[in-house]
Amino acid sequence: MEIKGFIETSLIDWDGKIVSVVFLPGCNFRCPFCHNHILVKHPEQIADVPWERIESFLRGKKGWIDGVVITGGEPTIHKELMPLLAKLKGLGLPAKLDTNGSDPDQLKRIINGGLVEFIAMDIKASFDGSYDLACGVAVNKENIRESIALIMSSGLDYEFRTTIVPQYHDLDSVENMAREIKGAKKWVLQQFVQTNADDEGLRSLPPYNEEYLEEMRKRAEGLVERVVLRGI
Repeated sequence: MEIKGFIETSLIDWDGKIVSVVFLPGCNFRCPFCHNHILVKHPEQIADVPWERIESFLRGKKGWIDGVVITGGEPTIHKELMPLLAKLKGLGLPAKLDTNGSDPDQLKRIINGGLVEFIAMDIKASFDGSYDLACGVAVNKENIRESIALIMSSGLDYEFRTTIVPQYHDLDSVENMAREIKGAKKWVLQQFVQTNADDEGLRSLPPYNEEYLEEMRKRAEGLVERVVLRGI
């Protein structure tokens, strides 16, 4: 399959682990605040990374690399995702999957196949008209809810995460999102970085300050077991 990026070692993509990161091209969403928009919209502009190079590195670092993160883009749009995860399992490497949760059927197959140890799923916005605006496309919210339920009942380690963009999020919307994932183990509220947003209009939008993000975190307390601020 096409692989458009490979980070050999990262300390920030899977908490507590030293991992390699594989980037897959394309996405079925068009989030205006996306910072990987070239990978999403124009993957042909990025050179392929041969699987052989990745496999050679992973075999050479076995025992030192703790696992591999598969991200994008949106990995679940690729029919080759499960074979890729199976290859990593064959190498004895745990996998973490980043996803937008739009394909619960694919997620179910991956979970039932025992192909990942950790899933990180984005919750884009409040489950009203804001969700479509934050995704840049019309989204089947029931698929999103099904993916949330699958992940929470999977027995896997997981986190939900939301990039907090002033244009799409406020205190009330954060509370509404928390109710959608009520009882979840962990929800990460990520600081918006405007400098490379896909929508040029967002590049001059100041992010919320730390105090306001802390108020958001408090709104979600009691609904989610652990609410974490990231990137502040």
